[in-house]
Amino acid sequence: MRNQLKQTQAPVQAAKHRVVALAYDQLCTFEFGCTVEVFALDRPELGVDWYQFDVCAAEPGKIRAAGGITVEAPYTLRLFDHADTIIIPGWRGAEVEVPHALIKKIRSAYQRGARFCSICSGVFVLAAAGILDGKRVTTHWRYAETLAKRYPQVQVEADALYIDQGQVITSAGSAAGLDMLLYLVRKDYGVKVANLVAQRLVIPPHREGGQAQFVPRPVPEDERGRLSKLLDELRQRPELDYRLADLAERAAMSTRSLQRHFSELTGFSPYEWLLRERVACAKDLLESSQHSLAQISEMTGFGSEESFRRHFRRITQTSPTAYRKQFSTPIV
Repeated sequence: MRNQLKQTQAPVQAAKHRVVALAYDQLCTFEFGCTVEVFALDRPELGVDWYQFDVCAAEPGKIRAAGGITVEAPYTLRLFDHADTIIIPGWRGAEVEVPHALIKKIRSAYQRGARFCSICSGVFVLAAAGILDGKRVTTHWRYAETLAKRYPQVQVEADALYIDQGQVITSAGSAAGLDMLLYLVRKDYGVKVANLVAQRLVIPPHREGGQAQFVPRPVPEDERGRLSKLLDELRQRPELDYRLADLAERAAMSTRSLQRHFSELTGFSPYEWLLRERVACAKDLLESSQHSLAQISEMTGFGSEESFRRHFRRITQTSPTAYRKQFSTPIV
């Protein structure tokens, strides 16, 4: 009888990965909407066990959101006790104090291993809770200096779109939150699923470069046009050997002017920008092909496998082999 009972028991299904978004008064509607769009929609076409998505309120009372709307959250902060991933979609101001009850719940969830993600000014909430001490983080370029001064124990990198520190992932302003959220999907479900989600959102699966390229810098339109054309040419053939003098001649500038305007437009020197484009091409090849590292280094213009490995690790904070293992599409 005991054996029969064991055989008739229904198998225990693993619980879905629970993503919880924080809602708060003066809610940043765009950042919150990005979180809802990525995690809350049913996606049966993906063929995977998608996330469970819920929303909890930072405090009692009416939640007013940007745009003149109000939001009613179905759960309190106690939901943090059962969350696998917690997303802070902005905050109501870099100077606004974070409620003690919220800080307490964040620390408790962090200690039990929950993953935290912040978009834009949401990083101030995590910093106030003390879970960013000693970590590399980013935020919108407008808030970077304030964050660094207020929390000197946190290493602020103002140029990054997002930074993964394992249990904590922070992103820059607004749309960079989408880059980070898609990155989470890539980590959890792989590159194929993330690409399908990106297609549905009609956005690139991942963007290269940092937010320095989005900081307003006045560049004359004629020079911007010449540089844009040059950048397009370099993107099409990143494997070629380029000399600074040749690039300046193509852009009809002196080498000094080219370097200055290149930095103003992209945030990088011509050499560094080209390296990052080559790394972007290498990432695509690592994800979608079975080429060896030596072949990829040649196809992307690094010249040697050692140079490829060194620059890839510097820019992505991981090795080509580890990147391929995490993001490559399985051969079936």
